[in-house]
Amino acid sequence: MTLVPQTESVVATARGSGRAVPGPREVALRVDVLSAYYGSTRAVADVSLAIEREAVTAIIGPSGCGKSTILRCLNRMHETTPGARVTGRVLLGDLDVYAPTADPVQVRSMVGMVFQKPNPFPMMSIYENVIAGPRLRGWRLSRIEQDDLVERNLRRAALWDEVKDKLRRSGAALSGGQQQRLCIARALATDPAVLLMDEPCSALDPIATYKIEELIRELSHDVTIIIVTHNMQQASRVSTKTAFMLAGDDGTGRLVEFGDTERLFTLPTDPRTEAYITGRFG
Repeated sequence: MTLVPQTESVVATARGSGRAVPGPREVALRVDVLSAYYGSTRAVADVSLAIEREAVTAIIGPSGCGKSTILRCLNRMHETTPGARVTGRVLLGDLDVYAPTADPVQVRSMVGMVFQKPNPFPMMSIYENVIAGPRLRGWRLSRIEQDDLVERNLRRAALWDEVKDKLRRSGAALSGGQQQRLCIARALATDPAVLLMDEPCSALDPIATYKIEELIRELSHDVTIIIVTHNMQQASRVSTKTAFMLAGDDGTGRLVEFGDTERLFTLPTDPRTEAYITGRFG
């Protein structure tokens, strides 16, 4: 299936500089008026986003505002919850991921996900964890091709040098930070166009967090990344765009503001965004 890039116009002039901003920018994934439901309860309402290709987009906001729900909608994991459903569209290039003809398994191979808590398959070795996705999807690879795929993605996850001599050991025997990088390698093994990360550093110590953030910056050169984080300093360090979400009095999460990270953190246009980033609520 061919992914045809869309484009998004960019602001013509940088603030205060008088210089033209390069454009147009490619859009890897577009969310159009997306609402997510759990049974009859609407958890997220009318979210629209244009996610830039090969960049990092952060989603921030208080607990319960729908950040993780939005993330799970982008690769059709939301619908795996009984009674859950989605309205609106999610476009990955020319593919509407919620079209009746779209295969959810294929969507999830193109839009990978890394969860909050490292979750390597405990009964599998490091090697088997990385190759699990391609095997599940029926890729026919020779042993040499499998070896190359495992090494390539462990290198992409900055883990190869630490585990190359113990590939047959259980992935669960690694440290927390190493386990999370193994999960990133596992997600990368199907060559996704987009990688979703749901608070990937929340269970890690500062050194492991630093390594993951460095990895995110490096990976963004060839993979589009969307990260949910409660850590606003982390969002400002790793992302180029930031979306701020907030739940209303009815408990429904809505997008309040979306734009360049530096601008959103220094000159937010909505007073609710300013109140959140300055710690006055949330």
